[in-house]
Formats: sequence, C-alpha cells, structure tokens
Amino acid sequence: MKKRIGILLVASLLLLTACGEKKTNVETKQEGKATSAKVASSEQVKKKAKVHYNGSYYSVKGKYGEVMIANKHYPLSPDFNPGEDPEAVSALHELIAAMQAEGYPISDQYSGFRSYDTQVGLYQNYVNQDGQEAADRYSARPGYSEHQTGLTFDLIDTSGNLVTEPGPSKWLLKNAAKYGFVVRYQEGKEKVTGYMPESWHLRYIGKEAQDIADSGLSLEEYYGF
Repeated sequence: MKKRIGILLVASLLLLTACGEKKTNVETKQEGKATSAKVASSEQVKKKAKVHYNGSYYSVKGKYGEVMIANKHYPLSPDFNPGEDPEAVSALHELIAAMQAEGYPISDQYSGFRSYDTQVGLYQNYVNQDGQEAADRYSARPGYSEHQTGLTFDLIDTSGNLVTEPGPSKWLLKNAAKYGFVVRYQEGKEKVTGYMPESWHLRYIGKEAQDIADSGLSLEEYYGF
C-alpha cells in the first residue's frame, strides 16, 4: 500500500513539474512576442531629423535630397523671395488638368507664392477680423508661411472658392502624390502642424510625396522635425 502511495506521489510530482514547465514555456513565448513587438514598434519610429539652416530657410535631408521646411517653429528669412518653383508649378498644372478631366470644377487660377510683406498684411487682416488666437489656427505669421517657399499652392474651384467639397478633397488625398504633392494640413493633425485641416493646401515634395502620403503622417511626423 505504502509502495502504491509512493508511486502516486511521484507521478503527481512529475505531472505538476511538467505543467509548470509548460506554463513557463508559454510565458516565455508570450514575453518573447511582447519584446519582439516592442522592438518592431521602435524600429518603425523615425529618428529625429537633423535640421539645417542656410541663412534663408531650414531644411531636412529627404530620401531624394534636401526638403525645405516652414512651420510654426522654423521660419523663413524676411528677404527670402524665390518666387514660384518652376517644377512645382508644372506639376500643379498637370494635377489641375487631371482633376478637370475627371469632371471636378477646378479653376486654372490658384493661390501660390506669397512674399514676406504680402503675408504681413494678410495675417494682420485676419487678426483684426477674428483675433490672434483664432487667426493662428488658419493663417501663418509673416515668415512662417509655406507659401513663401514657392512650393505651396491653394486650389480654387470655378466659383472662386477654396476647394473644400468632399469629392475633390478625397481625390487629392488619393492622387496628389502622383504629381509630387501632399495635402499638407489633414484631419486629426492640428496638434502636430498647428493648423486647422485645409483640403485645398498642397505642398510640393517631389518623388518622396508618395511615401509620405502612404504613411499617413504629416511632414513633421514623417521627417521628425
């Protein structure tokens, strides 16, 4: 009898040990998966970009070359006056033609380059109209406007209004990158960019625009500045 009890006790201990080993193995695998997920997640986070200043504007190094930046933290020199970038203007005309061909009422006219002095008057008018706090959500202070880069354009419809309708707005989100543009201020990005969504506001980037559009990130998030 004692011998049988001893055998049963040994069998029970072996079973408990085996269960403990299985549990440990499962926990180890789960911990390993969690660690791998954290590593993968951290690898997806872009490193903070090194911002360069050449005396007139700030820039970051993109996939295909220098990318000029202008936002609430990185201003342009008051005397920086490049005019509209020829390559960007050519791409814009192609984009507008493509939208018109699909039946969207987009005008050939647009709002492009603005000098520092022009922005002084424009911004002040908005401040006088709505107050500075409200104006800062939709208008750049002088020197901080992307329009001064010569790479940014506001699309206008055939009625003379900024493009805000759902149809053309969705088209731009889906297709602007094919022409080298990104929709600069998108829904849900105001805390990052500092500006309300502007479906009409296009920034020319070039070939890397498709990567940026596919990422769903703002320029600040994508380049890490």
